[in-house]
Amino acid sequence: MAPTRPVENVWDYPRPPSIEPSDEEVVVVLGGVEIARTSSSYRICETSHPPTYYLPLDAFAEGALRPVGGQTFCEWKGLASYFDLVGGDRTVPAGAWTYEQPTGAYGDLVGHVALYPGKVDGCTLDGEAVQAQEGDFYGGWITSRVTGPFKGAPGTLGW
Repeated sequence: MAPTRPVENVWDYPRPPSIEPSDEEVVVVLGGVEIARTSSSYRICETSHPPTYYLPLDAFAEGALRPVGGQTFCEWKGLASYFDLVGGDRTVPAGAWTYEQPTGAYGDLVGHVALYPGKVDGCTLDGEAVQAQEGDFYGGWITSRVTGPFKGAPGTLGW
């Protein structure tokens, strides 16, 4: 049985965001096949956002990550590079990202990849189905472990 975890309110998360190791079992399915599984990830916890999980590269099945061009900039973590996610008969363009040279306190993210849970068939944390954070920019993972309200829905940009 999965460990009982305390419920967290995302409004208690810090800004700049914290980085925390996680031993929660993460499973990701795309195209009807498991493309990632790990019990060793990092959570990024930022005020008003559900956590974003960063999985080690070796948690992904061979061929599940295909590097693509383009970068974005995060004021906290630096330059992000992207991957297409590939599983079964599906490809999700730019569905995952990594920080090859993260800045400051986020150095542990080297060799780790985050993904948009709303763009895959499903993600679970310790066996619980993940609900994706609303919006097309954020990659937060909502479970019974976190409460909001969460940034990302229409009308929340100015929060």
